[in-house]
Amino acid sequence: MASVLSQPYFTDEQAAFDRLEQIVWPNGIVCPHCGTIGRAGALAGVKGKTGKPAIGRKKCYACRKQFTVKVGTVFESSHAPLHLWFQAAYLMCSSKKGISSNQLHRTLGVTLKTAWFMSHRLREAMAVLGMEPVGGAGKAVEVDETFIGQKRPRATGARGYAQKHAVVSLVERGGRVRSTHVNDVNAATLRPILQAQIKADSMLMTDDATYYRSIGREFKYHFTVEHGIGEYVRGGAHTNTIEGYFSIFKRGMNGVYQHCSSRHLKRYLAEFDFRYNERAILGISDSMRMEAALMGILGKRLTYRDSSASVASE
Repeated sequence: MASVLSQPYFTDEQAAFDRLEQIVWPNGIVCPHCGTIGRAGALAGVKGKTGKPAIGRKKCYACRKQFTVKVGTVFESSHAPLHLWFQAAYLMCSSKKGISSNQLHRTLGVTLKTAWFMSHRLREAMAVLGMEPVGGAGKAVEVDETFIGQKRPRATGARGYAQKHAVVSLVERGGRVRSTHVNDVNAATLRPILQAQIKADSMLMTDDATYYRSIGREFKYHFTVEHGIGEYVRGGAHTNTIEGYFSIFKRGMNGVYQHCSSRHLKRYLAEFDFRYNERAILGISDSMRMEAALMGILGKRLTYRDSSASVASE
């Protein structure tokens, strides 16, 4: 069986443009300037600023403006060849615990700055906005929190987790996961998140923390386990699914990325959530996962200023 990486869009620029157009424009070319569908054509013989043929250039016959499939996406204004974007997307989507900017830099032969920027743009593409609440009648939704970050000297009287970034995640068993970076772990912070993202008739599964007991009253069913006394399963009640997700997330953050500022944590969460939601057990291959990520590039722009930070730790 031929290697997935032997596909022409990983090495040939024209093939990369052709494949991305198939993914982004399944129903015909859409002008990013005026929104007209199916009234644009390829511009033959047009050269770019370097004097080389401008690959993928189109012209809209409605508004008369020129564009490529990259306009209005996370790829817009990027000087990296599109076939390298395909390689980066595949590497990020096929690596269960992620791939560092340093590794992308070495593998793709781009600068570390470019690798950092590419990875953050792709994380932006993986972020899913406006999802419907999970759960529902007869469905179990597990909720738990974890803390990520490097240990630093604690202030007198401060709790250990106060020095790290708090993340609360919820997962519908057999379904999707959603993670949120929060400043504090208490009822006031968690209540609006759970109310907005979990249907009220779900079976809520948590540990026995006080704040979950308070929030749990607002759901039809709330089952808890007492981790403090070594109880991890009580009948069908447990949080093993979300803890399994946290295990992958923390191995990736601690072993691959090593450090992440609070400013960028939401993008890393989007990356790990995306890979979990497009996991192999659901019949999704690495190539399918990559294409799902590329479907999310539209309408998202990220400048270097928005994403810039130290890349030394990756």
